Amino acid sequence: MIFTDLDGTLLDHETYRWDKAKPALTLCKKLEIPLILASSKTRAEIDTLRFELGLSSPFISENGGGIFFPAESALEPPSDAVLFGEVWKWSLGRSYPELVAALREIRDELYWTIRGFSDMTVEEISALTGLDSERARLAAMREYDEPFIVSNRKEIHRERLIEAAEKRGLMITEGGRFYHLQGFHDKGQALDKLTRWFKTYYDPVKTVALGDGPNDFSMLKRVDYPVLVKSSRSYPELFMEIPSLMTTAETGPAGWNAAVSDILVGKWNRGEQENV
Repeated sequence: MIFTDLDGTLLDHETYRWDKAKPALTLCKKLEIPLILASSKTRAEIDTLRFELGLSSPFISENGGGIFFPAESALEPPSDAVLFGEVWKWSLGRSYPELVAALREIRDELYWTIRGFSDMTVEEISALTGLDSERARLAAMREYDEPFIVSNRKEIHRERLIEAAEKRGLMITEGGRFYHLQGFHDKGQALDKLTRWFKTYYDPVKTVALGDGPNDFSMLKRVDYPVLVKSSRSYPELFMEIPSLMTTAETGPAGWNAAVSDILVGKWNRGEQENV
């Protein structure tokens, strides 16, 4: 099973294209390896992308807030999953209206200029993300996570943000472009739950995870083959926590392609930390 982040990992951080990952994507399909998209993106965004990629595997939305099982999957969805349109879902996160109300309380408490997606027009979201208007509309269809920005501050004290969120039974995560307010769930918890489900069909199961930022670390810590895709930031302390961590020499889909290809053809000797 391959779990992958999207922005900055399978998708280029600026263009959102995945062309450079095509060889490894083709190999995954040839080997019939489940490719699970795990992102801060919404169900609506991921649904559109998985159709482009030709995927029918389950996927994880909004930093682990929801797990969705496409109706066209060859596997039966879990018995406790709820039918939602044309997909079945497991909900791990708090509802979006709760998050919107909490973010407004935090803004008033800290006296900071905080703007969440719920405060923005589609045009504003498009300008901040580089998404076209249709994709920005899909990005605004939140269910379990409220992305936000903090402006007009020279320095952001993350501890104050975290404390304000925890007082409300919530947590803050940090993505490539936005902070995120959400319940106490993460991609790693969703990965665990989904892996246990897959093991009812297949055993043994080997797991791979790829990501480029802090909201991916919970996945990288749980898998057999963790891959940190190169980005503008570095995380040297992560190698202490994950001795088998592999890093890519290239960013985005090019790095993703090299890592997945090497893992699938057995070139990566676990325990080594050489770039690929």
